[in-house]
Amino acid sequence: MFRRFFFPLLFCHLAVFTGLALVGVMLTKDAHLRLQMIIGVGSAAFVAAAVSFALSACWANRLGRPLHALIGAVNKLSEGNKGQRLFTQGQDEIGELAAAFNHMSQQLDAHIARLEEDRQQLRTILSSMVEGVVALDSHQRILYANERAMQLLGLPPLSSSPHGRDKGRVGPRLWEVVRHRPLLDVVQRALDSAEPQREELSWSGPNLRSLTVHVAPLPPPASPPGIAPDTERGCGTVLVLHDTTELRRLERLRQEFVANVSHELKTPLSIIKACVETLLDGAVDDPQYRRPFLEQLDSQSNRLHALILDLLSLARIESGEELFDFQPIPICEIVNTCLERHRPRAETKGQTFETMPPADGETLAVWADEEALEQILDNLLDNAVKYTPPGGRVSVRWRREGEQVCLEVADTGIGIPEADLPRIFERFYRVDKARSRELGGTGLGLSIVKHLAQAMRGSVRAASRLGQGTTFTLYLPLAPNTV
Repeated sequence: MFRRFFFPLLFCHLAVFTGLALVGVMLTKDAHLRLQMIIGVGSAAFVAAAVSFALSACWANRLGRPLHALIGAVNKLSEGNKGQRLFTQGQDEIGELAAAFNHMSQQLDAHIARLEEDRQQLRTILSSMVEGVVALDSHQRILYANERAMQLLGLPPLSSSPHGRDKGRVGPRLWEVVRHRPLLDVVQRALDSAEPQREELSWSGPNLRSLTVHVAPLPPPASPPGIAPDTERGCGTVLVLHDTTELRRLERLRQEFVANVSHELKTPLSIIKACVETLLDGAVDDPQYRRPFLEQLDSQSNRLHALILDLLSLARIESGEELFDFQPIPICEIVNTCLERHRPRAETKGQTFETMPPADGETLAVWADEEALEQILDNLLDNAVKYTPPGGRVSVRWRREGEQVCLEVADTGIGIPEADLPRIFERFYRVDKARSRELGGTGLGLSIVKHLAQAMRGSVRAASRLGQGTTFTLYLPLAPNTV
């Protein structure tokens, strides 16, 4: 810039000096003196030009160096390089300009640092949310998606911006990576109407899911002064995805539970009501028919009592209100105790009991609650006796597996179809409903077994072959200091 003013300034100096000299020459009448004056004027003009050139060059260099440094710092600052500073010692306007630039750069660095901190906090919050969050522009291009949204929608990783900074990752359009028409329709309605939308969707795929989608349109960006804002179409939308699969599953279980309880209670109550009505109609005075009705009343009332006790027990276990007294319990002793309680029924059907302790003679004890363990074994042995035909065999064996004790109750009964095995621990699930009710089962025994085992930090599983018998395997923690 200063080179533009250097030569004009020099020419001005020369023109003024030369003009004054020519005026003097024109006023001089002596030719010899006029020649000397011309030579002197030329020499003086040359000296003046040289001095002007030197002074102008020094001034231009002194003024141009800090301004060039300022231009370079501004260019670097515009490219995103923080920490730009100018170092000048002058007290003139250039020094004041450099000081103002340094103050501006310092304030800008502080604002950028605060914005980066807020941005990182926001990203941390969004990444830790259990809900999926997706930001879209007006063309449904993905601007941001947290990890949960990528899992729920199966989105690919979004590309990052250059320069090592994430200026808002931009991905493909939503309809390019999500093949779910109801979701795309909800987003389009939000963009078209500029109104929030909410809808619950069934998400098909390898794992069926239920998603509640909230779509909120973003307001349009602020328009420059004098230009009316575009209120017809927003600049994008934000999707919030709630995974309600577990909630809907629990609702279905609750509905099934209420329906099953109603059905289980309705059957004995109907029989009791019919027997009572028959007795009131005159059968109570007939000795021949009175006893069968009274036996039915006794049987069904016992069934209702057992059902209510099982429901209360299951409710206490699931709510965590059941208190357990954990202590070392020798397996051999509790197995023999439970077998003796069920032996009379087994002998009536001609069944045999056998126990199979560890082959090495090791005495094993589990860390469990004695009453809960007895309830588990009673349920398993009761089922084994019920569903094993006369002349069958019920075996109880146990062994050590690492830090657990494996306790198995096996029978040679009718077995369970393979399709029913995954559901036998559900409440009120019966493989053979008519046979199970005929034998007096409530449909809650195996569910109680599973919940008690889990409450004692153990597990239970079943294996069966139709017509060959069933084996229930219970895993419980080994008691401390077991040799």
